[in-house]
Amino acid sequence: MYDFLCEHCTGAVRERRLDREAIRHKGGFVILENVPIGVCDTCGARYFHASVLRRVAEVGRRTTSPLRTIAVPVDAYMPLS
Repeated sequence: MYDFLCEHCTGAVRERRLDREAIRHKGGFVILENVPIGVCDTCGARYFHASVLRRVAEVGRRTTSPLRTIAVPVDAYMPLS
């Protein structure tokens, strides 16, 4: 699925399977677990196969029910000085 040159630095993009990856979808995030992504060995750029992005869209549009939902705390950044 991933075995090509990075479009940013021409490094090698290789598949990695991540335990958990948060992917942006319409102003929010969908978290996929045990997901294969492409990562550049040189610059770390991340690539997502169309099948991964389709799954994100399905969950994000709620056409498929997620396994579970988690709450994420949100706060504003306040500099110390």
